[in-house]
Amino acid sequence: MNDDKLKKVIDELHIYEKKVLKSLESFNYESSPEAISESIDMDIKSVMSAAGSMASKDIIEVEKDVQEFAGLTDIGLDYSKNGLPEKQLLKALDKYGTISMDEMPEKSGLEAVDVKIAIGWLLRKRWASVDKGNVTITEEGKTALTTRDSDEELIDTLTQGKVNLQDLGGDLKKSLKNLKKRKNIIKIDKKTSHTLKVLDKGMKLLDVGIEIREEATQLTHQQLKTGAWKSLHYRGYDINAEHPEIFPGKMHPLQRIIEEIRDIFLNMGFTESGGNILESAFWNFDCLFQPQDHAAREMQDTFYVKNPRYAKLPREELVKKVGEVHENGGATGSTGWKYPWNREIAKQSVLRTHTTCLSARFLAENKPPLKMFSVGRVFRRETITYKHLPEFHQVEGIVAGEDITFKNLLGILKEFYKKLGFEVRFRPAYFPYTYLSTECEIYLPEKESWIELGGSGMFRPEVLEPLGIDVPVLAFGLGIERLAMIRYGISDIRMLYKSDIGWLRRLPVSQGVKTD
Repeated sequence: MNDDKLKKVIDELHIYEKKVLKSLESFNYESSPEAISESIDMDIKSVMSAAGSMASKDIIEVEKDVQEFAGLTDIGLDYSKNGLPEKQLLKALDKYGTISMDEMPEKSGLEAVDVKIAIGWLLRKRWASVDKGNVTITEEGKTALTTRDSDEELIDTLTQGKVNLQDLGGDLKKSLKNLKKRKNIIKIDKKTSHTLKVLDKGMKLLDVGIEIREEATQLTHQQLKTGAWKSLHYRGYDINAEHPEIFPGKMHPLQRIIEEIRDIFLNMGFTESGGNILESAFWNFDCLFQPQDHAAREMQDTFYVKNPRYAKLPREELVKKVGEVHENGGATGSTGWKYPWNREIAKQSVLRTHTTCLSARFLAENKPPLKMFSVGRVFRRETITYKHLPEFHQVEGIVAGEDITFKNLLGILKEFYKKLGFEVRFRPAYFPYTYLSTECEIYLPEKESWIELGGSGMFRPEVLEPLGIDVPVLAFGLGIERLAMIRYGISDIRMLYKSDIGWLRRLPVSQGVKTD
């Protein structure tokens, strides 16, 4: 590294870094943070912060040394005076000979809890034996009465003060392990020390020369006003320096695309509507001219609710008209489905299978002309796979007016997908409650293929006449999860509901709405 580069590094050093480095030079390039703090009158936290910064730049090295010290707790100090529980019990055995388990607390003077501990260690150290509930001293136990084992020696040592674990011999280390298992006898304290050492790069910086002078990092109003800023020395900044990775709070990707869709429809002049997740079969199926024996209404496809098992039907006039449409077409000119319509089936409570039921309610409560959309969760008895979930989101929309045509429907959907950045095409489809009907497909250039995203069409007279609507109504229902999968490049729909923090962090903070 040449002098110019070295000078640039020096210029970018913080004033605290320069002071610490110069202080290390005076200590022959190696010292403790405490000694440096005292020599330059800087608090220890600032010294360590500067040292850490210079260590990341390979200017100095920070060596860390952790030492552990053992000491006695209050219980340990008590044992140092009166002896370990097993030694106290051993003395009782020497006095009384064989002692039964029941008599132990009384004859030893130990608490029942300590007696259990003491017997365990007596047996482990072979100082006593147990036979049919009676404890008897052994020959090793008799010898132990006049000697001290390594556990006792360690306690004697610690009575004099804390001991560095590195200074303990083999037997005492084993005793330390034993006493630590017994808890509340030994306490371990850690002492951490640091040593700062100047590396080759730091040596070269010191050889070039480091000048300690005040540096400006921020300008004040007064300095700008008086012109004093002209004479200030400014600290250099390394724009390539490492920085901590920041993970800002952000909207969930699925919620983000929902908000994007909402903005598009609101900007297109639509009114947003909402409703309950729990719905009656009447609004979810019957009002939409879906026959009561339709496959989608089977238990395999729909979630039926036990409590409440039934929902209230709307006004009698509407219920009667819907029933007549199903049975014979009513006043629509249709022949209907030609079966006896059942009120009890229509009253069943279900988790809504689509948001089209919101459109039916909205038409029943509002007069055309109107433009409405809704975004909500829907539920179907789907097997969970990489592309299917039993719970997902759907966006629903209707437009009602005198001159509304199928061409208007295609135009609205084309504009909607254009704002999302997709090319769309339409192909014929069938739905019980719309005619003409179509499915929307968008083109994926990277896969060179088209993918279906939703259905749409013109509401049939069998839907509109019972609701009292005498103008054309276009309707569409589009899945959101599949759209999100395309937008974020994921192949498994479950990813949208997993708490994969890595994936969520990698997503951009925001993604603007495409309006071109």
